[in-house]
Amino acid sequence: MTTMSGSDGASAGGNGGRGWFTPASDAAPAERPAPADDGTTGQPPGAAPKTAGAPAAAGTPALSRLRAVRGLRPVAGAPGGGRGGGGTADARWDGPGGTGPGAGAVAGAGTGGAPAETGGIVPAEGGELGDADLIRASMAELERSSDAATAYFYALLFVQYPHLREMFPAAMDGQRDRLFRALLTAVRLYDDGKLLGDYLSGLGRGHRKYGTLPTHYPAVGECLMAALARYTPRTWGPRTEAAWVRAYTAISQTMIDAAAEAERHSPPWWDAEIVSHERRTADIAVITVRPDQPYPFRAGQYTSLETPWWPRVWRHYSFASAPRPDGLLTFHVKAVPAGWVSTALVQRARPGDVLRLGPPAGSMTVDHSADSGLLCLGGGTGIAPIKALVEDVAGRGRPRPVEVFYGARTDHDLYDLGTMLRLQDRYDWLSVRPVVAAGRTPDAPDALAGELPDAVRRYGPWSAYDGYLSGPPGMIRIAVETLVGLGIPTHRIRHDSLDELVAQGA
Repeated sequence: MTTMSGSDGASAGGNGGRGWFTPASDAAPAERPAPADDGTTGQPPGAAPKTAGAPAAAGTPALSRLRAVRGLRPVAGAPGGGRGGGGTADARWDGPGGTGPGAGAVAGAGTGGAPAETGGIVPAEGGELGDADLIRASMAELERSSDAATAYFYALLFVQYPHLREMFPAAMDGQRDRLFRALLTAVRLYDDGKLLGDYLSGLGRGHRKYGTLPTHYPAVGECLMAALARYTPRTWGPRTEAAWVRAYTAISQTMIDAAAEAERHSPPWWDAEIVSHERRTADIAVITVRPDQPYPFRAGQYTSLETPWWPRVWRHYSFASAPRPDGLLTFHVKAVPAGWVSTALVQRARPGDVLRLGPPAGSMTVDHSADSGLLCLGGGTGIAPIKALVEDVAGRGRPRPVEVFYGARTDHDLYDLGTMLRLQDRYDWLSVRPVVAAGRTPDAPDALAGELPDAVRRYGPWSAYDGYLSGPPGMIRIAVETLVGLGIPTHRIRHDSLDELVAQGA
């Protein structure tokens, strides 16, 4: 996982709300400067992004093609955007002529009857370019002007649908690249129906906390097609446009269905009062909160969190403990330079303050039906979900070997080493090895010197273990390569930094 436990970098493999279009700051790989420090846009907070041309594209072929999408409607209503839910169990869209994002579209409209788990999109046979090929070609062209395209998209969206502006954060400087990154992730997951479905379902569930409704998706799709048509002139044409319409409608339906299902059993967000705030170092705090309603989650998962000081700005944090009888939740937060949420949580938050929590997400959980050992690598505040996994194994009462490598730049950054060593003293099946990149120091004489993946290579063998990774994206990427090289197949390596790694081609 990409240090969801702190703010070294946010991510989501279980996705937890990062956006295909993300109407809030839920998906940044690192937190962005505060609005007052914005030197990118040259505009006051809340202003629509500037574009190279006026967003007057209402008559373009792409937008006329999307009129069918605009005319769709939820058959049985839509998931409610309010706190209490009360929506519908079925929000499939009834598309005119069978071309809309309803059951037929998802099942294979225009694709020769592709199975639903693939999102209805499969490459064509016989050498002809299929939807996947056409979409990838346009995305490759879009990469050359992604900044301008995303700025144009948001400007068009806010001009044509001004009521949607309030769903987004006041400052858009950190928002503009998220659409492109989400698109790139989805395109690279195109041929993996299950992984793509899991990714999109997480987005749909996470978008509930913004008040996103099924009726919002056509508006976003219309403006997305306009941006694609404008900034991919070499690859855009009727067939590419039709491929994107099919893809977007299928994607939208997956997200809508996931949101409708989640609404049956959980609220869009939870209010959570801070009951404890402990500063471990100058920039790391351990925060414990009490949710206002039962909060079901599993050890190794994460959530998105909003503070009262930055409305509509969300960041991901891992749970630092397994579920507890008292219902309390603990997070490890590291303040990063210019980090809006992390700095507020570390330096400003106090007991009595109320935060908002999104739904739990993430797949870095333990399979308790297996007997394999756990090889856990935690970098920085990435030790938080690793600690939760250890507690989870201990709570099951069935011993299995757990090897923890706890990495940090210096011994000062091993802020939770004492807790991990106490767990090691309590359980003979647990081994904890601190690893310090700067080398041994008097404060950590037993620490291994060097980088975390290098330290793992010194021990083993590991082929009988399952890998669990939590830390910055770079660490995760190198650690995956290391564990595969040591004989652990990729399907037994768990982490929740899905979209960053996919977008980087890992």
